[in-house]
Amino acid sequence: MEPIIAIALVLIGYSLGSAKIINQGNEALVERLGQYHRKLRPGLNFIVPLIDQVVMEDTTREQILDIKPQNVITKDNIYLEIDGVVYWRIKDMEKSFYQIDDLAQGLNQITTTTLREIIAQNSLEETNVSRVDMDKELLDRLNETTADWGVEIQRVDIQSITPPESVRLSMEDQRAAEIKSRAAILAAEGERQAAIKKAEGTSTSMQILSEALRSTPENKEILRYLVAQDYINASYKLGESPNSKVIFVDPGSGSNEIVEQISAETVAEDTARRPNGNGNGSEN
Repeated sequence: MEPIIAIALVLIGYSLGSAKIINQGNEALVERLGQYHRKLRPGLNFIVPLIDQVVMEDTTREQILDIKPQNVITKDNIYLEIDGVVYWRIKDMEKSFYQIDDLAQGLNQITTTTLREIIAQNSLEETNVSRVDMDKELLDRLNETTADWGVEIQRVDIQSITPPESVRLSMEDQRAAEIKSRAAILAAEGERQAAIKKAEGTSTSMQILSEALRSTPENKEILRYLVAQDYINASYKLGESPNSKVIFVDPGSGSNEIVEQISAETVAEDTARRPNGNGNGSEN
């Protein structure tokens, strides 16, 4: 009876020692007598106790490597503090274990080194403008190296680029000057457009008045009334100003001069349109 119990205990111990459960999203490497033997997939797996040994189990899911702020120097000798994040995953578990001793340290080292090289090729202005391009270049260059480690870099994000305080103040002053300059240009353009519209409106008004006087000479009295009314309105606006002065103007006299000028221009236009200026369209 005792031998049977002993055999049963041995078999139970063997089963427990040989059974290996790998969680979903993970993989494991097995060595037999010190040499790589096979890879264990998620689920229940069996190995030979004492002969086989699980030397590594790791996740194949995406992982995040937070790059601590690094002091780098640009092409125009400006020191920057750059912070970034690398998203990566193990694509080949065997390479990630046998090709590099410390994978996390290696990824951190190669990322910071490559980042310094890329920043050194750009000026401060280029660094601020082309952050997306630098992310892509960093991603491509990292994958060239990490492919031998069985690692795939999926995304790189440069989260912040912080220049020194003196440079930040200078950049803020420059941006403020640019905003002020753009505002002045827009204001000048607005004034130019307003002047054009005003000139077009004045020209249209003169044409309408000319046509009205040409068709009905009696409209001169109406025109005198409108001109006199403009004088009165202008006088009111002048009186509302705190620095205004009292000026006496004869609306009738001024309106007569304006009306006569418009009438003269109208007659001149009619004469110019007639052949030879005689108004009958025939030659003498």
